[in-house]
Amino acid sequence: MLRTVKRASLGIAFLFALLAVSPSGAQDLLEIMHSELMRNYTTLREKGEVKPYYLSYEVTDVRNFVVDASLGALRISDSGRHRILDTSIRVGDAQFDNYHRARGGMPRFTSGSALPQEDSAPPITRILWRDTDRAYRAAVERLTLLKSTKEVKVEEKDRSPDFSSAPVVQDVQPLATQALDRSAWEPRVRKWSALFVGKRGILTSQVRITASADNRYFTDSDGTRVRHGRSFTRLVVGAQAKAANGMNLALDRSFEAENANGLPSDAVVEKEIVSLISELQALLVAPEAEPFVGPAILSGSAAAVFFHEIFGHRMEGHRQKDEAEGQTFTNQVGQAVLPAFLSVISDPTRKKFDGQDLMGWYAYDDEGVKAQRVTLVENGILRNFLMSRSPIEGFPNSNGHGRRAPGAEVVSRQSNLIVEAAQTVPEKRLRELLIEEIKRQSKPYGLYFDKVTGGYTTTGRTGLQAFTVIPLVVYRVYADGRPDELVRGVDIVGTPLASFGKIAAAAQGGDVFNGYCGAESGSIPVAAVSPALLI
Repeated sequence: MLRTVKRASLGIAFLFALLAVSPSGAQDLLEIMHSELMRNYTTLREKGEVKPYYLSYEVTDVRNFVVDASLGALRISDSGRHRILDTSIRVGDAQFDNYHRARGGMPRFTSGSALPQEDSAPPITRILWRDTDRAYRAAVERLTLLKSTKEVKVEEKDRSPDFSSAPVVQDVQPLATQALDRSAWEPRVRKWSALFVGKRGILTSQVRITASADNRYFTDSDGTRVRHGRSFTRLVVGAQAKAANGMNLALDRSFEAENANGLPSDAVVEKEIVSLISELQALLVAPEAEPFVGPAILSGSAAAVFFHEIFGHRMEGHRQKDEAEGQTFTNQVGQAVLPAFLSVISDPTRKKFDGQDLMGWYAYDDEGVKAQRVTLVENGILRNFLMSRSPIEGFPNSNGHGRRAPGAEVVSRQSNLIVEAAQTVPEKRLRELLIEEIKRQSKPYGLYFDKVTGGYTTTGRTGLQAFTVIPLVVYRVYADGRPDELVRGVDIVGTPLASFGKIAAAAQGGDVFNGYCGAESGSIPVAAVSPALLI
């Protein structure tokens, strides 16, 4: 059977070639993509032994700039542009197709292909039909394997379809642009990185500014045609040191904005560098922390990472359907999963929080579905999941959270995760509550997690269902009035359900953590927002 299918697809590929070489002249990229998609899709529907029922193309066009220096010396000053094509094809039907979830990980049918930077139809159409043929062959092969194993598998708990319908959209937005004057930034980056030179204990430094314009073109066989884009600029300053016992220490600060004009002034950046140097030098002589179980305050940025790792990933829809996943909250819709004063929203339509730019915004997801604000938890009650066009039981449609990095397959992912508290206290009162809790538990101290660098979590069924958040700056807080004591070598580890049950209070306001999240569909920009929390 497989050999017959292979011969058929090769014949179709030859037909694609004959069709694609017809001259069409210079055209808009989205027009080229849509025209070729409909031609290839129609041919496969007419000639393919196994007929597709859906085909989509997405092109990611990125222009980027980078300037990087260390200890006063310029290391990188560059700019570039690349275009990546991703092809998705589905064979079978929406109930059971080649993307059907099965043990063994997410299927990948193409790894992304480079496209010319010019909108020239002949070379672009050749790549489109070549990748369509390649994806078609892989899709047919996997569907055949899935059907052969379905007969011997235990019946699945979630029998929802593999694909859902979505509104047809036609929206061509203005292209995002970015222009970083590298000649103006090079001396500033050199100067800032040189501020670390000669400072006690500091081994190296890095100051890096990156700026990008990310434009995405999407079209599918349902008729959707979308062009949208976003610009983003990020400045990171950091340094590394090594303690006397060999422990590696590192601190950094980051500033994000849509373009370089939105970054802080030179005076603000230099003030942050001075503060960073002071903190890093203090860490060099700080005592090492010992294992500790007790009350703690997570700053807003630390709590944001905490929620991104231990809650946000468990809200991603595909994890509720995958039998290899732990499915922590799959059967808890309508039940209390957080304290009643907390709600959690995912909002890719929001560009700023309290004046600060958020990295997780977008107009459309990578399946051509309009970005939507989603209430995941309302007053402690679980209401929804982050959904792509892969349905799960009780949630048949996408809510605009199908995302990927170029070259990966789409899965449901986070965007801007925002924790809201209906009951809050001033920061000073939150500290008083911490001290009261230290005394109540008869602990020698509590902890204050000030700054974090990120974290990771395991969600698989065979894993420990644990998480780790990696702090940078942590203080012991004493109940007897002694000054806070900086410590090093601390990680926050735990399990999700136990941790959520111990959230006792939230401070007023909220802090932003911007970053990049890596998961099954690659590294994507995200943001998390949270008030400081007493745990």
